[in-house]
Amino acid sequence: MNTPIYDFVRSYAESDISRLHMPGHKGVPFLGCEPLDITEIAGADELFSADGIILESEKNAASLFGTAHSFYSTEGSTLAIKAMLALVSASARAEGKRPRVLAARNAHKAFIYACALLDLDAEWLYGSGAEHLCACRISAEEVETALRVTDSLPSAVYLTSPDYLGNIADIEGIAKVCHAYGVPLLVDNAHGAYLKFLSPSRHPIDLGADLCCDSAHKTLPCLTGGAYLHISKNADSEYLASARDLMALFATTSPSYLILQSLDLCNRYIAEDYPAQLRESADKLSSLRTRLADMGFSIAQTEPLKLVICAAESGYCGSDLAEILRENMVEAEFVDRDYIVLMATPQTHDSDLERIAVALSRISPKEPIQRENLLPCIAETSPLSIREAVLAPSELVSVESAEGRICGAPTVSCPPAIPIVVSGERISKSAVDLFVRYGIKKIKVVR
Repeated sequence: MNTPIYDFVRSYAESDISRLHMPGHKGVPFLGCEPLDITEIAGADELFSADGIILESEKNAASLFGTAHSFYSTEGSTLAIKAMLALVSASARAEGKRPRVLAARNAHKAFIYACALLDLDAEWLYGSGAEHLCACRISAEEVETALRVTDSLPSAVYLTSPDYLGNIADIEGIAKVCHAYGVPLLVDNAHGAYLKFLSPSRHPIDLGADLCCDSAHKTLPCLTGGAYLHISKNADSEYLASARDLMALFATTSPSYLILQSLDLCNRYIAEDYPAQLRESADKLSSLRTRLADMGFSIAQTEPLKLVICAAESGYCGSDLAEILRENMVEAEFVDRDYIVLMATPQTHDSDLERIAVALSRISPKEPIQRENLLPCIAETSPLSIREAVLAPSELVSVESAEGRICGAPTVSCPPAIPIVVSGERISKSAVDLFVRYGIKKIKVVR
């Protein structure tokens, strides 16, 4: 597969041209990557009015992912999430309706910020059997019930799948329900770009999602910030027509050409023997899961490229296990008191996986740690919308003194960047308990 962006920039870097344009480093190495770091010069195309090498490269991505089009983002899935919501918001307003999205509660704070920017309302799906802030297991039956009993259909249904703990939703079943009601399905698939290349594919677009974002940099060999906004071939044609303009509404006017080259080269990588490499990597991680389980550790069943150790069930605090791994030169993706999450790809060496096994073989699982199961809070609404609360004057207070106050901008770190209380909701005692559980000491509240 050709790599038009990379080829253009490489040729430009190797030429003897005088760079009387931005960036200010003029291609002179400081970090080392500067010769390949350019801006929108003649021939380089423009990301948000692409009709040259960027459009050609995006078409390559679309052919790989089987989409009507796959738009590049150099600002991660955050930009793609904002664009997805802008598309369904525009459709709702064109029909004279206030946009409202039915969303699984474990939404990333990028979703909340998009709601604030677009003045879009969120109605929450909590799922049954919730056991963690990151997890929100939503069934097709629950979505069908929510759509059947509502007074007016939402502008879209929005899911996060896979979630941070590696759970994958029933996208196919939920998509069928959504389409039976004429409601588009949007999926935050930031952790699952690689799912397309399993056999069979488990990618949301192939399972019926209308719009989907992927963070290429999370599971594919791309630079941080590289992502896609995928438009299904079955989606509303207006989405395809408007997507680039609406991405530009939220994006920088100086997209990184280093990230664009990375996305471009990734097309060639996944077009070659990536599925075979992916299968081998998944098999190795599966073997490691079995090996750790045989040692007595509690291992969650997850999507193929995550190793999720149930630390509390294994008798440890997650941070203690993370420190043991760190001492053995292994850094985890996510840690809390109950879980430790490690992510692998075909770029993960056998020696990396062996370090995990060796480190954990030096300790023994213990009796499970029994903890109160604090569940994500049912929203206690206030008169303020998400937008009003985010933009209102606010103050930073201790979580212990926040009970009864209205949440302003969500205060949560990344990972996992999932708000316990959403902007515009009143903070309950159970929410305070969750803040304490997850080590959040301060929160912004409306004055």
